Amino acid sequence: MPCHELALSGYKTMWLFAMYDLPVDKPELRREYGQFHKALIRQGFTMLQYSVYVHYVKSEDAEETLRKKVHASIPSHGQVRLIAVTDRQFEKMEVYVGKKRKPVEDPPLQLMLF
Repeated sequence: MPCHELALSGYKTMWLFAMYDLPVDKPELRREYGQFHKALIRQGFTMLQYSVYVHYVKSEDAEETLRKKVHASIPSHGQVRLIAVTDRQFEKMEVYVGKKRKPVEDPPLQLMLF
């Protein structure tokens, strides 16, 4: 198989977003927040911006498996949203810091090896 065929398809690979707004006004709620945040990190999510985390996955099946893991760690209070977009859709995102446009994040290199 030629090397270019080994690359993952931008239409099959996905980015799973976890966006959340969790209360922290009581000690037990702060603890839930911390546990959820740590669970996302353990599952391989990286921060895109405050309370918005992403994880790059190689297929819809992998995305569904990851989604179930996140669902199992959702706290009892607050709001969590999960959405998956293809790599091609992710590439079309516009990122601005102030008025200056920045490039979107690259997919992790370790997935590109498989």
